[in-house]
Parts: sequence; structure tokens; C-alpha cells
Amino acid sequence: MGKNRVATIGDESLEAEEKQKKAQKKAEKKAREAAENKTEETSQDSQEQEAAPAQKSEENVKSEVKTEEKPKQKKEKFAKIKKRSANYTSKIIMIDKNKSYSLPEALELLLKVRMAKFDEAVELHINTTSDGISGQVKLPHGTGKDIKVVIADDAVLAQVEKGKIEFDVLIATPDMMPKLAKVARVLGPKGLMPNPKNGTISANPTEAAKAFQGGLMYFKTETKLPVMHLVVGRISFDTAQLSENITTALSKVGKERIQKVVLKSTMSPGIKLAI
Repeated sequence: MGKNRVATIGDESLEAEEKQKKAQKKAEKKAREAAENKTEETSQDSQEQEAAPAQKSEENVKSEVKTEEKPKQKKEKFAKIKKRSANYTSKIIMIDKNKSYSLPEALELLLKVRMAKFDEAVELHINTTSDGISGQVKLPHGTGKDIKVVIADDAVLAQVEKGKIEFDVLIATPDMMPKLAKVARVLGPKGLMPNPKNGTISANPTEAAKAFQGGLMYFKTETKLPVMHLVVGRISFDTAQLSENITTALSKVGKERIQKVVLKSTMSPGIKLAI
């Protein structure tokens, strides 16, 4: 048989006291554990807070170092400004840019604003109403330049093939054109290839050569641009000669096809002409 517990009077009160003590000890233990956990968390938080300023200070140092580094200097692009000489500046202020001068006024002013000591060419720069304008004009007093005119033959062709071009105008007969075709790539870009439009292909080349030597001049607008440039004499010409040459040239181009004309010498500022 098993053991039988014998109950005695007063045992109930003792058991109750023991249970109360155990419960109290258990509660105290939980309180201690909770307090220890809180202390550890507080310590960890303080360590993280201490580490954060240190990390921030390192980042600040890096940023300061970057700030101290010299920024890369960008190459600044400056537009090239053309500097004019004091002589040019003193000349250009004599010309009213807003005024169109009559031909006599313009020629008188041209002599005052000439720049060079050599015998400058007198030029007309013409804005036309359209491109593709061309023609011939014989100036009454020539251009003042000795024009070397040659008639195409086998000897001239051989010189051109060697790259030697010693002429200003080349005249050719129609039967010579097939031979000249092989040097067209040389003569064409220089404007020297004989062409029926400018009178350099002729059945009578001797007469054609005399005409060019006597002042006959071919004019045309630039390729796909309504602009042409004509030499109409030399600064050494007298006013009457220049006036006749300019009047003849403008008349041949056609005043109805002209929008604007500027008169100048080789080095001088431009003078706007009244049309």
C-alpha cells in the first residue's frame, strides 16, 4: 500500500504562506530580469549614438576635402573679335553707314578712305534679285590690269597637264574642246574652262582674244548666291574714268536686277551706292 499523508491542523495556513513567498520571489526575479534587459538596451543605444556623431564627422571631413579640391576649370570659348587698325577706324568713321551716296559723292569719298599705298583695285559688290545672272561687259577704260589671253593649242594643253597655268583667259575653237575635256577638272574650278556663254569658245579666236585684251569682261553671280563682285578700275584712274566704267557695268547687269551696290577699293571700307 502507498503512503498516506496525514493532515494536521494548521497545515493549510503554512502552505498558503509558502505559495505567497514563491510568488513573491518569482515576481522579484522577473523584475530583476526586466531591469537588466533595460540597462543593456540603454547601453546599446548610447553606443550607437556615440558612433553616429563620429560617422557624421568623417562624412563632414570628406565633404570638406571635396570642397577644398579645386574645381575643374572649363575652357571658356571666346568669339574672335577682329581688331581694326587705328588707320582703318579713322577712315570708317568718315562713312555714314545709313546713307546711300550718289556716284560722284562715293568716288570723292573713296579717295579719302583709301588705305594702301599700292594702286588698289576699285570693286563693285552687288546684291542681285536672284542668282544665275551672267553676261559680258566691255569697260570703256578697262580694268587697269594687263590680262593675259592665250588661244588653246597642243602646247598650251601640255602645260596645263603639267599644272602650269600662265594665263587669265583661255580662248578655244570648237574643235579643240574634246582635247580640253581631259583637263576640265583643272580649268573648271579656276573659272578658266572655255565656255560659249562667256565668249571664250570662238571660230575666230584671234578676234575674241583682242576683245578680252581690250577690256571685255565676263560677270556672273556666285554659285547659288545672288551676289557678284566686279573689278571696275584702279584707284589711280581719274573720277571720270571710274564713273564711266561703273555706269557701264551697272547698266549691263541691269538696274532692275540689282538690290544693293557697295563701292570699295581693295583695302578700304565699303561705301553704299544709291542705285
